[in-house]
Amino acid sequence: GSGQLTKMVNQICVAGLVEGLAEGVAFALNAGLDASKVFETTSQGAAGSWQMVNRHQTMIDDQYEHGFAVDWMRKDLDICLNEAARNGTPLPVTEQINDFYRDIQAMGGGRWDTSSLLRRLQKKPET
Repeated sequence: GSGQLTKMVNQICVAGLVEGLAEGVAFALNAGLDASKVFETTSQGAAGSWQMVNRHQTMIDDQYEHGFAVDWMRKDLDICLNEAARNGTPLPVTEQINDFYRDIQAMGGGRWDTSSLLRRLQKKPET
């Protein structure tokens, strides 16, 4: 019903937010910025989100043994993509991020938190 479809909307949005955050953290680190200070500041502005406030530091610290697992997100995104195909909604970003999570699973990170998209960008295997 509507509750299941609403959860799909949430997962679609969260996937995009987490990938954007991962890319922002990677950029900040590669640019030599103090990433903690960057995200303390940006989390108060237009880019702020629950994910940014609660996951930026764990991402910077390369800690992914908490939160919602990649395996669960892949299951949810597969459901979203199947429903989108049924109702005629193109979801190109969601498809791409689902593939990124598939990459993380191949790295041994199926049980890592979904914020592990940063580790994929950094190409760090399971530790």
